[in-house]
Amino acid sequence: MSRVLLSGPDITELEEQYVLAAIRSGWVAPLGPDVDAFEHEMCQRVGRKHAVALISGTAALHLALVSWGVGPGDVVPTSTMTFTATANAIAYTGATPYFVDCDPTTGNIDPSLLDEVLTQLHADGTNVPAIIPVDLLGKCADYTAVDAIAKKHNVRVLSDAAESLGASHNGAPAGSFGDAAVLSFNGNKVMTTSGGGMLLTDDKALADHVRFLSTQAREDTQHYEHKEIGYNYRMSNLLAALGRAQLTRLDDMIARRREHRDAYAALFADVAGVEIFQRTHDENDNCWLTAILVDQTKTGWSTSQLASHLAAHDIETRPVWKPMHLQPIHVDKPSLANGASAALFETGLSLPSGSSVKYEDHARVTKAISSFVECRR
Repeated sequence: MSRVLLSGPDITELEEQYVLAAIRSGWVAPLGPDVDAFEHEMCQRVGRKHAVALISGTAALHLALVSWGVGPGDVVPTSTMTFTATANAIAYTGATPYFVDCDPTTGNIDPSLLDEVLTQLHADGTNVPAIIPVDLLGKCADYTAVDAIAKKHNVRVLSDAAESLGASHNGAPAGSFGDAAVLSFNGNKVMTTSGGGMLLTDDKALADHVRFLSTQAREDTQHYEHKEIGYNYRMSNLLAALGRAQLTRLDDMIARRREHRDAYAALFADVAGVEIFQRTHDENDNCWLTAILVDQTKTGWSTSQLASHLAAHDIETRPVWKPMHLQPIHVDKPSLANGASAALFETGLSLPSGSSVKYEDHARVTKAISSFVECRR
């Protein structure tokens, strides 16, 4: 009996064909025609003018901030409900992340708190060059509100859309928001290049500089000439080929994830004290991960108890992100918390959601959950 993963890679013969063709073309080293094509195809999908394929979403965040001149003394407000990569990218530049709590319904950054933070920082004379809202678990942040706040305070928006490719907000796709946006193609994302990410922007100068920095900032000379600190952040041609195949299947993979979410919604429909997180108005989400929220006072059981039960059946689960302002590495950083993210961390549990989860394996998951719930009624 194989382990049921939370969100494993979904690879078919199509991906094999694309990668094999890239190998046979001779473009095995970093860069090549598949990288160029992948960037072009993603621009078409998202509606951006420029894309730069990189080794990770973290690299994309980092290089955007570096290109904007973010550094020591600067403060960059961001979502506290996120993976550590968002905060790390800010820290790489020497700037200070400022963690802003979330809307309890979506888990995304609370616009009213963001406005409050920016107002106070500017009143204090603090330099705030950018903000980084994060699209949690495949639900776009409220960019209508975020963009208005950013315009009001004259700050750039770097959209962390690492988890939301294929989702949308008010009819516009994830990755199209902000002055720039980043995607992640990590192995557990909706589509993967094994490891990888991408910067998306309509700003040619930004795209060009990020591309330049990502290849060790080598000047256009016959010899190796360097005037800036560069990074080895470019995506390989083989991984780009994998990404191109995945992109053709993106909508089908999202549809499969939505089937899982619908099945969980039906499973927990009559279980008092359990709700599907982000279920309200989720028609535009990509359903990257489906999580439940558990009110132990009503269920009589906790997320940790359910997780232990599923682990005994070789089924992977994971709590939702532990807020950055509660992480040991960041407890000394500034934050504005209202308790919403802490509550989500305490009550939330992500369930197997990947498009690669077979029907019989998902049936195994639902059977194990049902037996657990019934034993505790």
